[in-house]
Amino acid sequence: MRLGLLHFPFGILNSSFKIWLSAARPRTLPAAIAPVLAGSALAWRENAFKAPAALACLGFALLVQIGANFANDYYDFVKGADTAERVGPRRAVASGLVAPAAMRVAMWLVFALAFAVGLTLLRYGGWPLLVIGVVSIASGLAYTGGPFPLGYHGLGDVFVFIFFGLVAVGVTFFVQTGHLSVEAWMAGAGVGALATNILLVNNYRDAATDAKAGKRTLVVRFGKSFARAQFAIAHGVALAVMLELSERLALRPALTVPAGMIAAALAVWQMQRLARAHTPADLITLLGVAGRYVALYALLLSACLVL
Repeated sequence: MRLGLLHFPFGILNSSFKIWLSAARPRTLPAAIAPVLAGSALAWRENAFKAPAALACLGFALLVQIGANFANDYYDFVKGADTAERVGPRRAVASGLVAPAAMRVAMWLVFALAFAVGLTLLRYGGWPLLVIGVVSIASGLAYTGGPFPLGYHGLGDVFVFIFFGLVAVGVTFFVQTGHLSVEAWMAGAGVGALATNILLVNNYRDAATDAKAGKRTLVVRFGKSFARAQFAIAHGVALAVMLELSERLALRPALTVPAGMIAAALAVWQMQRLARAHTPADLITLLGVAGRYVALYALLLSACLVL
């Protein structure tokens, strides 16, 4: 009897944890890890790596990503984008697993925690970092919320490219070195381009229901042929960045050539997977692949920079 009584609450806690973990959308979190890896590797190359600053950047990026995902879960339900017709993984609010009010509170708590973590970075860069942090959080909220939701007007890709590419890599590099560089912006462009592909695959899958809900993503606006071209261009940008950084920084060919070949082969494979995707399950699988790939790309690039 005692075992049963003890098991019951732990079972509830385990179920609740799984629900919130799913709402955090783990497949998207590599997009928050990749820019910190790349920025830190560039800082390491300049003998300026600072572990506390890098960890704070990682915590901030992950919390903004989770907060944006919670906001997306809440606002897509409120705006009618998440309905019974939706073909992707179930959303916590739309499926009734989490009350809308609870998700809204969780969203604000996560953003508040992100703000608190971001404050620890002020010692490395002063008040400009406060402005960048506030704008980053506001943009994460405005992705699907507010009077002009970015994702509903086809600007979600721009948001991801800027904040999970240029800004995330640039800030990570800046708080450790005290300056910015062309190489940091380039690495940010490569990581940001691949981060947009995660969003693209998600929007590719949801194109039909998004169109009905008035969510005018780039896939809805310009069609799936355009989306496949955008997907390929993003991969091309990322590979071009790796090649250019290799030449600019005189990285070792023994490392960069295999890394480039691996990245290129996996990029082509993903493009083929997107072109042949016919079911939601195909795209859900590709979403996970795209998420892991951006982290692998950053890891390969970082290895070439550090070793």
